[in-house]
This record gives sequence, structure tokens and C-alpha cells, in this order.
Amino acid sequence: MSSITRQPTQLDYASPTQFKFGIAQLPKVEFFTTAANLPGITMVDAVFPTPFKDIPMMGEKLTYENLEITFIVDEFLENYKELHNWMVGIAFPKSRAQFADFRSTVSKTPSITQGTSRDIGDVQPPTPVRPMFGDATLTILTNKNNPIVEVRFQDVYPASLSSLTYDQNATDVTYLTASVTFDYKIYEIVTL
Repeated sequence: MSSITRQPTQLDYASPTQFKFGIAQLPKVEFFTTAANLPGITMVDAVFPTPFKDIPMMGEKLTYENLEITFIVDEFLENYKELHNWMVGIAFPKSRAQFADFRSTVSKTPSITQGTSRDIGDVQPPTPVRPMFGDATLTILTNKNNPIVEVRFQDVYPASLSSLTYDQNATDVTYLTASVTFDYKIYEIVTL
């Protein structure tokens, strides 16, 4: 095979501004998203020990980086509160009622039922965990704003949310932005 036959046929470059982020639980964050990353992956090496130099071998496990989103905060903090309430609902720092309230009012993922717990003395069915997660999609667009690739994230949940800094000494209006870091089970890249 010659180098001429291996030349690329598509010479358009990827633009960092041509994307769309979507997640059902966060419609207001979705609308105001200004930055998103396609997380990197790392294969963990296996090491074959020898008396001289350890020999690296191909590993069998992948480590995924976090999904990070930056968004403009709206005036009433509605999009910031969506994420805040999701995190409070998962971790319920004040009472167990926060967990129940989140599942009944905030979580937009349909509940599924699981089997009855078989733990000794436990007579209640376990709490379904699916409402704690969401599925997200990062859509990559062409230079003409046509979708060409979707990155589909499964079982997404917020791991951290940045602070908001108010400052009276600002000389020009710079609108507040916040960043959220998501953990997830896995992602796949799908060509449309």
C-alpha cells in the first residue's frame, strides 16, 4: 500500500466550538453549556517482574477521566441549583428526607423496581438506584452544525460542583460560570 492511497480524503478539522451537550436531568445546564470535554482513557499496564528490569505488558483494564462541563449560571441560579439538588439528594447531608424528596420530585429518571433484599432481618425492598443516575450525550457537530458523532455516557452522576465567586471590585461585567465534574460507568463513541 503506497502513501498516496493512505492519504486522508476528508481535510476538514475539528472545531472546538462545534458541540452540544445533553442530559435529561439538567435541561437548564444543557442550554447554558459553554465547554465540555471528551474524557481521555488510560490502559493500566501489567508488569512482568524479572531480576533485572520489570517488563511492561499490555493491561486489561481501562481508566476513564472525568467528564467536565462548564456552564453560564443564570440570574436565578436555577441551573446551579439543579446540580446542587442532585448532589444533596444523593448524599442527603441533613436527613434521609432529602433523599426521598430528590427521588420523588427532582429525579427525572423513571424508577425501576428491584427484587426484595435477602439480608437477614431486612423486610423492605432495596431502594432503586437508577434515579440517582442519568445518561448524557456529547454531540460533535460539523463546521455546518450537522451532528456527526455522539459520545454516549452511561450512569452519569455529579461528583463535584465549583463555587460561585461574587466580587464588587469587578470593573466589567463578566457573567458567572460554574464547572461540574461527572463520574460515569462508561462511554462509547458512535458515528452518526
